[in-house]
Amino acid sequence: MPTAERVTASLNTYRALPKVELHRHLEGSLRLDTMVDIARQHGITIPADVLRLSTLVQIQEEDKYTFENFLAKFNTLRLFYRSPDAIHRITREAIEDAAKDNVRYMELRFTPVALSRAERFPLHDVVDWVITSTKEASEKHGVIVRLIASMNRHESTELAEQVVWLAVEHLEDGLVAIDLAGNEAEFKTEPFYGVVKEARQSGLHVTIHAGEWGPATNVKEAIEQLGAERIGHGVRVLEDEDVVALARERGTAFEVCMTSNYQSGVIGSLDTHPLMKMLEAGLNVTINTDDPSISRITLSHEYYTACEDLRMTQTILRERIVAAANACFLPEDEKEELVTKLYKDLKL
Repeated sequence: MPTAERVTASLNTYRALPKVELHRHLEGSLRLDTMVDIARQHGITIPADVLRLSTLVQIQEEDKYTFENFLAKFNTLRLFYRSPDAIHRITREAIEDAAKDNVRYMELRFTPVALSRAERFPLHDVVDWVITSTKEASEKHGVIVRLIASMNRHESTELAEQVVWLAVEHLEDGLVAIDLAGNEAEFKTEPFYGVVKEARQSGLHVTIHAGEWGPATNVKEAIEQLGAERIGHGVRVLEDEDVVALARERGTAFEVCMTSNYQSGVIGSLDTHPLMKMLEAGLNVTINTDDPSISRITLSHEYYTACEDLRMTQTILRERIVAAANACFLPEDEKEELVTKLYKDLKL
């Protein structure tokens, strides 16, 4: 059997598994043909050739795998949030794509400030559009979806406060958490301590990007100062045994995204990814996509990478899917229902 066919056959094994996704960015989930349509409708100048457009918005094999290059893809992607219809379509399609990959539960994070910027939409409108489309697509495709509002370290705390209060207003609409993301290599988290504390006190869950492009101490700060229940990425946690012990003791879940970590230069090669070492250290690891369109992957691809490249057993993979469900931001009764169904479907 040719290699390509063998990979496809193997990938089908992973496609069949029910999945849980805790770390997926809406802004990194756009389909190429959708971008072409939006560009035509709004007169956006893009390469006529879809393959050339791909080089601007997706990681290519010949690209330099650095965080600067990875983040640069978002500069082009932000051109496409040009109308309420575009944002509705992008949201619906992100959920449809997850459903096609047999994702049963997904927490989709979106950055209201990024979505509003191209046309200076009011933030509250952007939040409403994403919520409306999420509800429609979730029901249509049979995926349970909850939303996380993301803020960036390089932007003002005033903007972050606006995002938090909008999130609080929409707690009953499936917007369940906030996230602090962006360039941790060059921007500090400390200015956001107060904003995140307000969010927590108002009933929002908290996940923080940390230990991706910054050191293990950033993971410690996220847990101790920001009250993070989950850590986005966190792969550099292993650099400090004390931080590993802290995260293990707290049961902090790590939203690990292997392909993204490789393409953004966090690790040198996929087969050296610390996922298995994190597990061996007793850390609560989950497997996620980050930005499936930018990375040109699905969650099935990430499961394939974990098992075929990093030698995770099928049993451990299934346990990690349940671990992701246990780490989700659902109320306890709904979480228990999700976990029970996964146990049954995964034959654990």
